Amino acid sequence: MTMKELAPLEGALESILNRLAFLENKIGGCPPSAVASTVVEDDEVAPALSAYDEHIQNSLTPFVEACNGITGLKETGSHIHDIWMGLRSIVEIGTKCQKPKDVQGSIMPFLKPVQDAIGKIRQAHLDRKYDWHIKAIMEMLVCASWVVMSAPPAPSTFIKDTIGSSDFWANKIRKEYKGKEDKDAKMNRAFCDNMKKLITDLSAYAKEYHLSGLMWNARGMPIGDYKPSSSSGSDPAPAAAPEATPSSTPSSVGNVMKELALKRTGEGTSAATGLKKVSREQQTWRKEFKSDTAATTVKPSQIKASQKITAAKKVVTRAPKKEFIPVGAKWIVEHQTKDSNPNGVCVIEIKNPKEQVYIYKCENATIQIKGKLKSVILDSCVKSNLVFESAISSCEVVNCKRIQIQSTGICPSYSIDKTDGCLVYLSAEAVPISGFVTSKSSEMNVSWLDEKSGEQKEAPIPEQFVHKLQNGSITSDVSDLYH
Repeated sequence: MTMKELAPLEGALESILNRLAFLENKIGGCPPSAVASTVVEDDEVAPALSAYDEHIQNSLTPFVEACNGITGLKETGSHIHDIWMGLRSIVEIGTKCQKPKDVQGSIMPFLKPVQDAIGKIRQAHLDRKYDWHIKAIMEMLVCASWVVMSAPPAPSTFIKDTIGSSDFWANKIRKEYKGKEDKDAKMNRAFCDNMKKLITDLSAYAKEYHLSGLMWNARGMPIGDYKPSSSSGSDPAPAAAPEATPSSTPSSVGNVMKELALKRTGEGTSAATGLKKVSREQQTWRKEFKSDTAATTVKPSQIKASQKITAAKKVVTRAPKKEFIPVGAKWIVEHQTKDSNPNGVCVIEIKNPKEQVYIYKCENATIQIKGKLKSVILDSCVKSNLVFESAISSCEVVNCKRIQIQSTGICPSYSIDKTDGCLVYLSAEAVPISGFVTSKSSEMNVSWLDEKSGEQKEAPIPEQFVHKLQNGSITSDVSDLYH
């Protein structure tokens, strides 16, 4: 291949090398001309760190000022500033150090200022008026863990996702101060707007400089040799080892309680040191413990159970009622029992065939209707008997249990709905014309007198059916159990 043919390839390779050199400078690494150098000079400011400082100036400062402008938030603004400065120290470590094997374990000692500041915000005793503010801030502070993340998801995406959860509470604040123009209302709206701007700007910064996680300097020093500068905003790491092992280091920023539970003092004492020793005689949970003065303890579940039993025994009894209402020509019969009437029978005398009878919540009662009526309805009755002569329209049974009905005359239609246990006695003249409509009911039977044999016969009303799909339609037949 001649030199003339290699000329285009040489130009392409030179362009690629220039782009790589630009990216290396942008993330804080050494330029190609300084290959022999192994660390970044102390007086140099990496582009990633410089851009973070701009983010603090442009987005964090206005939000801190908005927090300080709200009287009830006390020192919250300064705590948030400390969190962002603590994250700056981690970014600075990334620009000067090589990536360790255990990233989270290695940078955990440097995150103590961030953890302390978050704890102060969480434990602050503020007025209930500012609950929405604190909840919005705590949702926003979730994004502070981006420095210990590795894609997927990308840190920028993780940060941006906190906008929705923080805006949920911020929108409540916006709604409360909507349309108000006083200083307090403007400051609260500024709090919401600047918080969202802070998250958005941090997401854009992470997308540009830390696309797949915290960026490290491939030619930097080991993290064990790093010493924070006075301007880094972080306290010196406590006796930093070359690299922390995963077994002795917490796994995440939020694992503070686990760290405290496992921590022991230098004297070898534990968290139980200083507690009073309980002798065997004082251990009341033991089976052998018996004390005359010990009060009998009752479990909450036992109290609730006894309350339920007591409540079940208290039955509200209402006075029986038998009243005729001229409007609509309707009899109202309610709460009848075997003891509420002479001889245990409630008698209703019908004077006009247009009258109808409504029987409600009767128990162990026998109701007799004399005369021809329009219709009769039994609703929510238990163990009751109904005897009537003739009904022009129908007899309906709804929500009843163990009911017996006898018609000495004619009733063309019986409707049984949501009833368990219903026995209907028909007269000889009513047998050929009576019909039954049933739904959601069980234990239904019909009894009649056979004129030929003179015997009383009884048959069940079917509850089970066989359905088939034939010629595009469904056919239903009574189950063979009733044949």
